[in-house]
Order: sequence, then structure tokens, then C-alpha cells
Amino acid sequence: MRPLSTYRLQIRPSFDLDAATEVVPYLRDLGVSWAYLSPLLQATTGSDHGYDVVDTSRVDPARGGAAGLAAFSAAAHEAGLPVLVDIVPNHMGISAPRENPWWWDVLRLGRGSAHAAAFDIDWDAGGGRVLVPVLGAPLEEVASDLTLDTAPADDAPDGLLRYFEHAFPLAPGSLDGIDPGAVGAPLEVLGRQHYTLAFWRTEATDLNYRRFFAVTTLAGVRVELPEIFEATHTEILRWVREGLVDGLRIDHPDGLRDPGGYLDQLAEASGRVYTLVEKILEHGESLPSWWATDGTTGYDALGVIDRVLVDPAGEGALDRLDAQLREGTGVAPGQSWTDLIHTTKRMIADTIQVAEIRRLVRLLPHPIDDAEDALAEILASFPVYRSYLPAGREQLTVALADAAARRPDLAGAIAALEPVLADPSEEAAQRFQQTTGPVMAKGVEDTAFYRFTRLGSLTEVGGDPAVFAIPVETFHDEQMRRQAAWPAAMTALSTHDTKRGEDVRARLDVLAEIPERWAEVLGELRAVASTGHGPFDSLLWQAVVGAWPAASDRLHAYAEKAAREAAEATGWWDQDAEFEARMHALVDAAHGPARPILESFVAEIQAAGWSNGLAAKVLQLAGPGVPDVYQGSELWEQSLVDPDNRRPVDFALRAELLAEIDAGIASGDLPAIDESGAAKLLVTSRTLRLRRDRPELFDRYTPVTVTGAAAQHAVAFDRGGAIAVATRLPVGLAERGGWDDTIALLPAGQWRDAFTGRRVTGGAFALTDLLQRYPVALLTRES
Repeated sequence: MRPLSTYRLQIRPSFDLDAATEVVPYLRDLGVSWAYLSPLLQATTGSDHGYDVVDTSRVDPARGGAAGLAAFSAAAHEAGLPVLVDIVPNHMGISAPRENPWWWDVLRLGRGSAHAAAFDIDWDAGGGRVLVPVLGAPLEEVASDLTLDTAPADDAPDGLLRYFEHAFPLAPGSLDGIDPGAVGAPLEVLGRQHYTLAFWRTEATDLNYRRFFAVTTLAGVRVELPEIFEATHTEILRWVREGLVDGLRIDHPDGLRDPGGYLDQLAEASGRVYTLVEKILEHGESLPSWWATDGTTGYDALGVIDRVLVDPAGEGALDRLDAQLREGTGVAPGQSWTDLIHTTKRMIADTIQVAEIRRLVRLLPHPIDDAEDALAEILASFPVYRSYLPAGREQLTVALADAAARRPDLAGAIAALEPVLADPSEEAAQRFQQTTGPVMAKGVEDTAFYRFTRLGSLTEVGGDPAVFAIPVETFHDEQMRRQAAWPAAMTALSTHDTKRGEDVRARLDVLAEIPERWAEVLGELRAVASTGHGPFDSLLWQAVVGAWPAASDRLHAYAEKAAREAAEATGWWDQDAEFEARMHALVDAAHGPARPILESFVAEIQAAGWSNGLAAKVLQLAGPGVPDVYQGSELWEQSLVDPDNRRPVDFALRAELLAEIDAGIASGDLPAIDESGAAKLLVTSRTLRLRRDRPELFDRYTPVTVTGAAAQHAVAFDRGGAIAVATRLPVGLAERGGWDDTIALLPAGQWRDAFTGRRVTGGAFALTDLLQRYPVALLTRES
């Protein structure tokens, strides 16, 4: 059983499974094929995302518990909606140690804990102890802040060691021969533990357990061990066995020791249910063909859809604008994308991933001079998220050659590392493959994306910002490849991980059509408020334009995260107060003196942005693969980076608006393209319903021929009986006077547009007539 479409719901304490059950009728009416849920296992108290699981044995009570899942599943299945659930095998949350019974037991008993093998800890490197970097300063400076709580508890029979809000269990015998009230007693007791408390900044260099990327509060789990796989998946497999869940989405498989082996084990245990992997593919990279999966979660599709809606003619002018902004504010000249990401990845390797690299050095079978420096350089040069040796050996070859070319002084060390890193049996090689992903993610998505600011819609997960735009022919090639290779893979436009919502990007795409006008407006906005860093001004004003009208608090939060992620003028570890004051003043100006300029410009580009938004939605929903609708994105989706993209969704509003659209169409009343987003809801619901009710119309992909003076402004394809037509580059289309003589060549017969009800006759059909009401159409042959 495979879905025809999905709808992602973010389950959290404020929108639990009971609340989700209430929206099932709306999802059915919308036309959704499957319901798709965020992680459900018990997470850290207050977690809004659920990726910090603390107990793998039960559904989170705060998210509705087992009863909530049973009720949701029953309602969904009764409505004809199977259920897809996100699971997190790579790591567990440890920010509140006492909430994670496995981690708590490891802290208390160390290597002797029954759960010690579950976590990827280098005990020898820590002298038999695990590093816990929670102190606000070096230990000697804050020792007086440590206190002992000798009262026994069920989970801490020997008492607790406390540091402000943090509590840690004492090992058996910790207090033997010690006066707990004596000066220095807490420090002495700390020395008897299976953990050591350290200054938080030491996590970058001294941490001795694997984590998710650079998040120290997410500890890596060793699911490659059969007993750990079984323990972490018992509850998940119960959901599958009892028919509560019909498919699984695997978070971050690239963090695992052997992703392919894990997927094989999961397929065998689950009966090969529908399974997706959250895998980031670089431009031109293919998903491993031997994996037991139906495909990725769709970031790769997002990049293709976005690029066909960008005007390639705008690239030069936007590059020149970026150069002017840099020169005018004393910022270094821009680098090529390849050189930029090497710079940012090397920065990550030299800072927040040092501990991981030093673990690799410790695993080398023999000492190699300059190994740490050389490994950092190879990691910075690695061209994809990871390899899966022996597959991907060519990627390692590319990285080694690039690293040696950039650092000839390390050529000897790089050559000496090659046989080790290329040997799948070497633990150093296995862990190297687990390390390339964090360096890529933190260096590219979380740093370079905030530095490469010429057009914000290009810096999105799954996209290559060096590829400015693609022609329609390339779009068709990519879609045909998807249909042939991974027809059940998910496609996405917005997710909980996207840097900008789909309609923010759709509006920003317009800037590529009017780069000179954007340069003029940006100059006016910067004259009102500037951070003093030209490229970051561009990034921030683009965010304001794309998300407008966005509340001030949302824009302040985005500005702070973007600036600190970029790590140029300020950062997470060390802030520049003066820069951040100017940054926040710029946001304030958006709702103050810059507002007239801002609103005037948004009014100029708003209609074109809406056109792009509808086009992207049709290209995704009608295209190959399994389209996912991220919660709320059936109306205009103008979120910024998380947590902004996890804001509450008004489902009652959407259900009411959908009912109004349905009633209006019955009487011939079509929604306008306006701020309400009703037109997008029309397009979304009609396309989803058609896929659900007539799946046989979506079983192939054939480009539809479009000819005429404005042919470059149309994307059209036949899915096997459903023909989608979408407008691209709407500003240029308007400037040339519209579609003129442009026609689409349709198969013979009578056709009906699912959006407008308009009937057309096959053959040569004028786009000026077909796209008179909306910039998109979805045609089906009438019997």
C-alpha cells in the first residue's frame, strides 16, 4: 500500500493526537490520501518538535498517549486515510537527564549500566567517564555552585548532585566516608561519578559521545546493535503490527553506522511497510538503489520545482548587486559557491566538530602526522552528505584530491589517510562516514545558506544555490527521471526544516525578473535602516519582503537566528551587541519608517508571487511522486525558518473556507486570487481530490508541447490523462503583453479544467483562453 498524497501534522502538547483527530474530516474533504504525523514517542517535556525522544517504549502522554494514537488511527482509517509516522532512530534527548531512563542509568552506573551499549560513548577517551558540558564556566570557577542532595529517590537511591536547575544521579557508594555538609564535598563526590561536569564551551573539543550534528543534548544511539534496534523499535513495530500505523518516515538515516543495513532490518521487522528516508541529495546525486525504501522526503523535488520558476536572466544583475553591497560595506568579495562552502565547512570542522575529528584520530590504526588537520580538510572537501562504502568511493577520491590541491602541505597526511578511510572494515572509515553529514549540514544549510544572499529562494534545503535556474526542458527531464526511478518518493514544497515557506520563496523568485528594481528598492530600505553589512541587509530585507505582513516578533527571531547562523558579524557563542542592535533596529524600521516603501514594493510584486505560488503547487501536486502538503500550506505559506514554521494552524478557518469554495463552485462562483489564499485552497483541494479519485490519470509523465511567442512562460505535462499547465516568469509574460499566439497541443477530445470547470476541445488550444482566470490549469478528458 502506497499513498497518493500526504498531509503533515505537527503533533505537540498544544496540538495533540486528540486535536489531530478532530481535523480528520477536513483532511478527507481536502482530498488527502494519507495522514502524516511528526514523532510520537515520549519526548523531553515541553518539546515542540518531538525529535528529542527520551523514552522509546511509549507514545508521549503530552501528545495524547497510546489512547490518543488509537483514537486518531481509528478515525483516520474510517475516513480512508492510512497513517504515516516520523521516527527517530539516530538519537535520543538528554537535555533533561532524569526524563531519559536509559541515559540516567548510564550517568549513575557508567559502563556497568544495562543501557551503556545504547549510546555511542568513547569511554576510554573520557577516562571511563562521560563528559556533561553544562557548567557556565570552568569547574574550578563554579565548584561552589555544586550541591549535594542526599535524600534517596526511586531513580536516585544514593542521592543527587545539583548545579542550579540541573540534577544528576550519584553512583553507589559516592558518599562513603564523606561529610556531605563539608566544604568541598560536592567536588570530591563529583570525582567519584561516571560522568564529569564541564564548562559548556568544552563540548566542541572534548565531548566523548556521538550526537546529532552539533546538538550536545541529542545523544547518538547505536541501532546497529540488534538488541538496541529491538529495544528502540518495540513500540513502533507494535503500531505497525496492530494496524495503527501504515508507513514510517525515517529521520536522519545518514547519522547511523550502516543506513542500508538498518533499512533492511526495519523492512524485515515491519513487513516492508511504506518507508521514506529523510535524505539530503546534493545536485546530481542519486538515492542508493539498494536501500529498502520508497524514496526520500522530497527536498530534491523542491529544488527542481523552485528553479524552473526563476528567471535565469536575473543572475548577472543580482551578482552585481551583491558585489556592490560587499564593496560598499567593506565585506570581503563573494566567493564561488564551491569555495564558500569549503570555507564554512572548514570553519565547522575547526570549531564545533573538533571532538568528532579527534575521535577519528584516536581510531587510526597507526599515528599519522597532521592527521587532525588533514581530516578536517578532507571533511571540508567532501562533496555529498556521506558515502556508504564500498559505494561512494569516488566521492572520497574527489574529496582527497580537492583537499590535497587546497593544502599541498598536507598532501603526505592525506595520502596516508586514504587507505584507512577507503577501507569499509576500518572503524575510522565507518565513523568518518558518520561525520561528513554533520560537517555538511552545519557548514552549508546552517552557515553558507545565510551568507550566499543574492536570492534567498535559492538557499533552501535540497537545492544547490550555484544552480540559479533551470529551463523547462531540464525540469521535464528531472520529472521523467523521478517517475521512472522513485514514483512513490515524497515531494515537498514546505516542511518543518525549510528555511522559508513555499510562498515566501515564490514571492522572492519575482526578484530575479526585476533585479534592477529590487536593487533600487533595497537601496531605499537600507537608507532607512542597515546593519552595516550589505549582504546581510539583503538577506534580511528579502525575508521581510517575502514574509510580509509578518509580525515584528517573528522577524526579530528570524534576524537573530540568521545572523548567528551566518557567523560573520555575530554568532551563537559570542555575540556582537552593537551589530545585533542595528539588526533589531532594521526589523523595527520595517514596522516603522520603512513601512511605506516596503508595502508599496510588496504591492508591486504580490500578484506575480501568487502566480508563482500557484504554479509551484500545481507542479508539485500534479507531478510525479507522492506530494506532501505541510500543515496549513494549502493557504499562503509565508513562514520563515523554524520554529516559525511550526506555528499553530487555524484548521477551523480552512475547513470553513473549503466549504465556502465547494458551495461557491456549485453556483459558478470562483475564488479570487487574493490575500485570503482561497485560490490556493481551490487548486490544492481539486488536485488532491483528482489524484485520490482518479489515480489512473497519474501513472506516467509526458511533456506537453507548447509553441508560440510566449512558450517559455509555460510548463505543461500529461500524467496519463491529467494534464497540468502552469505559468512561469509572470512579470516577463505581462511585459510582453500576455500569451499572444501561444498554444498547447492537447490530445483530441473534450477536456475540463478541474479548477474552473471550463471545457475545451483538444488539439491546438490557446493559453490566453485556458489561463484567463488562473495562471494554472488541470485538465481531464470528459467521457
